[in-house]
This record gives sequence, C-alpha cells and structure tokens, in this order.
Amino acid sequence: MASGVTVSDEVIKVFNDMKVRKSSTSDEVKKRKKAVLFCLSDNKKKIVVEEGKHILVGDIGDTVDDPYACFVKLLPLNDCRYGLYDATYETKESKKEDLVFIFWAPEGAPLKSKMIYASSKDAIKKKFTGIKHEWQVNGLDDIQDRSTLAEKLGGSVVVSLEGRPL
Repeated sequence: MASGVTVSDEVIKVFNDMKVRKSSTSDEVKKRKKAVLFCLSDNKKKIVVEEGKHILVGDIGDTVDDPYACFVKLLPLNDCRYGLYDATYETKESKKEDLVFIFWAPEGAPLKSKMIYASSKDAIKKKFTGIKHEWQVNGLDDIQDRSTLAEKLGGSVVVSLEGRPL
C-alpha cells in the first residue's frame, strides 16, 4: 500500500553524497555524513532530512567517540524514523564500508505513525539504489547491541564494527 508520500530532493542528495566515496580532500571527507535520520514533514506529505540529526565523519574522534552508540542516541523513543548509517567493519579477510538503511519503528510509536512510515518506506527505498543492507528495528533492545548490526552486515565473519572488536 503506497501512502502518496514523496521524497525530498535533499534526501536524495544526502544519500548520493554518502554513497559515492570519490577521492575527496580531507576537509570534504570530514563534512560527509556518517549517519543521518529522515522523518516525515509536518504535513506528512514528504520525507525530509531531520534537522540536526546526523553525525559527520569529521566529528568522529572529536565530539563523537563511538559513532554507532551516538547514532542509536539520535533515535526518538516514541516515533518512527528512517536512517542511513555508513558502517565501517572488518571481516577476517578485509575492511569494508556499507550503507545500511534502517527503518526505526519502536513499540512506543503511535499506531498512525507506524502505519504511514511503513506504507512510505518503499518511496524512500526506491530512491536509495544499491543499498545492500536493510534493517527494521522495533526497539532499543534490537539496536543497542552492535553485534546485531554485525549480523546484518555479514554474520559471523564480521570481527569488528567501527574499530571495536565484537
């Protein structure tokens, strides 16, 4: 069931900026988003970038010690969101980076919110071409433990996430 919700151009731009890892100056890399949240506009007609709800690559090691834990803290406990998280992880063979699309629908969110976010998910996913990992999360218990994300990224072959051993 489609909701008729559209995706703002800014959302698509943020996704493309996160997806394309072209060789950039170190200043450009620092401004790249490590994680970002998207929400519905006030009139519930558009998916937009949520103001102030992002982590920049340049924040890591400066104002952000653990980007994954910081991302989890950005999530509202009583409403739904879409998120993009640029996961850096290691397997036994190599280091990898993958974008993860997260649909956050906590149990405490209003039913109407859950319904409109669920029915609008395809609209945003269609714009995010090339996403390998999608994760629907229904509460902090599901997302706080980084090993759950590691499981989504590659199961038991993942040995560390964001430089932290699992």
